[in-house]
Amino acid sequence: MLQKLQETWDLESVFPGGSQSKELAAFLDQIKNSIVSLTDTLRKLPAPESMEQAKQLEDIITAWQEMRTDLGEASSFVECLVAQNIHDQKAIQLRDRVNQLSAGAKETATLVEEYILKFSDDLWKEFLKLPRIESIAFNLDEKRKLGASKLPPEQEILVSNLAIDGYQAWEQLYDVIVSRISIPFEKDGKEEKLSAGQAFNKLVDSDSTVRKEMFKKWKDAWENSADLCAESLNHLSGFRLALYRQRKWDNFLKEPVDICRMDEKTLDVMWQVVEQNRERLVPYLKRKKELLGEDRLSFYDWMAPLPGGKSKMSYDEGASFIVEHFRNFSPKMADFAEVAFNNHWIEAEDRSGKRPGGFCTDLPKSKETRIFMTYDGGLSSVSTLAHELGHAYHSYVVKDLPDLASNYAMNVAETASTFAELIVKDAALQNAKSDEERLALIDDKLTDSVSFFMDIFNRFTFEKKFYEARKDGILSAEEISNLMEETQKFAYAGALDDYFPQFWGAKLHFYISDVPFYNFPYTFGFMLSAGLFARAKKEGASFEDKYIDFLMDTGRMKVEDLAKQHLDVDLTQPEFWQSAVDVALGEVDEFLRLSDSMVK
Repeated sequence: MLQKLQETWDLESVFPGGSQSKELAAFLDQIKNSIVSLTDTLRKLPAPESMEQAKQLEDIITAWQEMRTDLGEASSFVECLVAQNIHDQKAIQLRDRVNQLSAGAKETATLVEEYILKFSDDLWKEFLKLPRIESIAFNLDEKRKLGASKLPPEQEILVSNLAIDGYQAWEQLYDVIVSRISIPFEKDGKEEKLSAGQAFNKLVDSDSTVRKEMFKKWKDAWENSADLCAESLNHLSGFRLALYRQRKWDNFLKEPVDICRMDEKTLDVMWQVVEQNRERLVPYLKRKKELLGEDRLSFYDWMAPLPGGKSKMSYDEGASFIVEHFRNFSPKMADFAEVAFNNHWIEAEDRSGKRPGGFCTDLPKSKETRIFMTYDGGLSSVSTLAHELGHAYHSYVVKDLPDLASNYAMNVAETASTFAELIVKDAALQNAKSDEERLALIDDKLTDSVSFFMDIFNRFTFEKKFYEARKDGILSAEEISNLMEETQKFAYAGALDDYFPQFWGAKLHFYISDVPFYNFPYTFGFMLSAGLFARAKKEGASFEDKYIDFLMDTGRMKVEDLAKQHLDVDLTQPEFWQSAVDVALGEVDEFLRLSDSMVK
């Protein structure tokens, strides 16, 4: 049962005192000592020639996983501090300290990879059968193969150290740029200054006057910051490409597909199906422009709610709405959501000084999560909240697995989060009390399809073209904007009247240093979740435990094997992806039918 809720999260239960926490400072010192000790031990370890020698690695791997868990805890906590207050200078300094520790941890990981490469193939197979190793055999074998494709260890360690003031520094510059953006907005006759996160919410306001006014100011703000953003993006990508050249990785998609544990063929087939079907959304967007009463459909208008749609929900109402519909599918998921709400794991308050966007982050030592967003009561906020709770539930399910086995990739993470969204949206649609409400809910679902089949497709297409061009040198802000507008027109199949050339500056995901191509996993997750959801509707209550089994395997299988085992589908062939598109776009015709009388 939901208790008295609050819109700010509780970080004090993790490390009291926030960025001034003495406990956090001591914890960071402890992590540093663990890294130094492990690194020293690994450097002195003789090459394994027998099983007796190989067993020395067992204790080291156990300690290494504990260190990874501790570092994950500290990193997530500091991320929360910076996100809740982008002006907290002490938190920003702590983030630099965590980055230093992460570089040290990468050195440890590199030495682990180097050491396991010294095993003969037969000894390695025998080692993977040891009781404490068997549950992470997939993960260690993965690291052995990855280590074989990298630079010699000392060079990889140098790269990790240089990255602190290299591409990680360019990511941090972007955070500084965002923190300085302040956009004026008049409310009730008084002017207030909105942060980038608050201003973004106004872009999908139900009032078209608010959207138009904010879109102009939003574009101006990012255009004014374009030169600095271009510096950040150029040098971040330049560092990455230089590293790939040294590793002799010819394809800049190698790292992102490896991170996502998938074959590039799977990625190619998925995008081919999306590209062939995205124009099916054009009639929907044209009709939406009519329903909004707009002469022109701008880059953000397609996300706006329809007139007469469901009124806004308070945070308490949104929480109850989510829990109720989670429970219809999975009592275990609903119980978990109640824990997250009641224990104040969610930062949702609409206030200035927060980072834009939303995320869910693990606290693996505490075996908790924290969710960050700016909740404004609109349907998109409720969806975002359900989405992040889907991530949190995923983490909860795997929390007792060994660290390496619980480390699932982003594409399956987005599968779990989108699946949670689908539960809520489908239930709301089934309970619609009028055609008008049903139309608004279908619109919200089709907005997701535009997002994943057009917007994310645009981001991926832009980033591919940008990286190809960046191989030949730095691009100016104007050149990057021209490239973005070109890919927007292509990805949206010409369905919009006004585009947003500076989108590359406004989108945080392009600047995340440790995850390149932070875009295609969203579309992958959206489409795979459609397959899961279809199975859930067919099997009813019996699917709850099967879903948990699916989540349990996400950190210890390639996605092609995961889909084959749990859904019996082949992700390297177009049939599954086409079926997922058909499910997602299945309500376009109903949307057009329900809205016919409203535009005549």
